Amino acid sequence: MFVQPVWNFEQEPMPPDADETEVNLRAYLDRMTDEKMSKYRAEWTDEEVIAWDGNFRDDGNLMLICSERDIDVGAYRVALEECIRYRDRVRGVMEQPTGR
Repeated sequence: MFVQPVWNFEQEPMPPDADETEVNLRAYLDRMTDEKMSKYRAEWTDEEVIAWDGNFRDDGNLMLICSERDIDVGAYRVALEECIRYRDRVRGVMEQPTGR
């Protein structure tokens, strides 16, 4: 069963040159649980980030369907850290996801 997340990072303002891949990545991050996201550490190596997420291909890019370009771990980190700041900003204003 698909659960629509309460988070809406996907709809936050994006750079003018953002593409469909950026939208897809933000949607992917919207669906990550708060519990999982809270375990992320910026000081991790790229290999640790890849292992923590668990959805990277052998070539080091995120497995993200319907995307125009590959997302490497560097671009993933940038978006993930933006998403964390977004959640910190809106937490308490939005109803928490229930996981139902």
